[in-house]
Amino acid sequence: MTTVLPPPSRRTRPPRTGTPRYRRPPLLTCAGTLLLLLLALLGPLVAPYSPTAQLAAPFQPPDGRFLLGTDVLGRDVASRVLGGGRSIVLTALAGTAAAGAIGMAVGVLAAMVSRRLGDLLVRCVDALAVVPALLVVLVLAAGFPGSDAALVAAVALATAPFSTRVLRAAGETVLSSGYVEAALARGDSRPAVLRHDVLPNIAGTALMDTALRLVASLHLTATAGFLGLGQSGAEPDWGRMVNENVPGATLAATPFLAPALLLVGLSVCVGLPAGRLAEAVGRGIA
Repeated sequence: MTTVLPPPSRRTRPPRTGTPRYRRPPLLTCAGTLLLLLLALLGPLVAPYSPTAQLAAPFQPPDGRFLLGTDVLGRDVASRVLGGGRSIVLTALAGTAAAGAIGMAVGVLAAMVSRRLGDLLVRCVDALAVVPALLVVLVLAAGFPGSDAALVAAVALATAPFSTRVLRAAGETVLSSGYVEAALARGDSRPAVLRHDVLPNIAGTALMDTALRLVASLHLTATAGFLGLGQSGAEPDWGRMVNENVPGATLAATPFLAPALLLVGLSVCVGLPAGRLAEAVGRGIA
């Protein structure tokens, strides 16, 4: 007599492939990341002066009144440093979130539809990938001067094609697994497979990709500020501060050196955890 086994339930399926073991970054890196993010987001609340007010002669050296001296227009460098990181961080975060949403939607859809239709969707997104990211930022930011929304859209469009390819590949890997094929053969709907199988299993890959795109978004946003794009030129921006104070480098170094070091530190402190996460996800899906 042949015994017929019941179809496997979702509880008996293999463990998720998208949740690899994550090796925590060094404590110093975590502390530096937290400190720089707090400085960027909360700095304007503790600035001693208005970051746009002309208070003294240009390129005045640091003293008891101006801890980092004054910039090219006689504004307090410390106040502008405290206020210049928020726009960069918020713009990069918004652009990364938008790029992640586009990449997730298009990538997963391309993985679940037919191969021909999926290739067509990816080719449409790839049309943006062939355009240099900085050119996309220049066109949109210059077309809408002073608009942070245009800069967010530019960052998202410049980074979304890469997220789309990564998440499509991850989705196809999950869909080709045996337990997903068993679920479809059992009669599970594709929305149910998407909810219970695809999305949970690509969550780790999506998180890793988002972390890496955040580093790229920070670079693009800082570059836009360096070129004078984005919000009003009078508002503080670490990238713009580097550019506008370079001519006076021989008179005072702190007006351009302080924001430059903060940009480098922020990129490194965000990039190291992103790299660790990428290694963890790579081991988890290998």
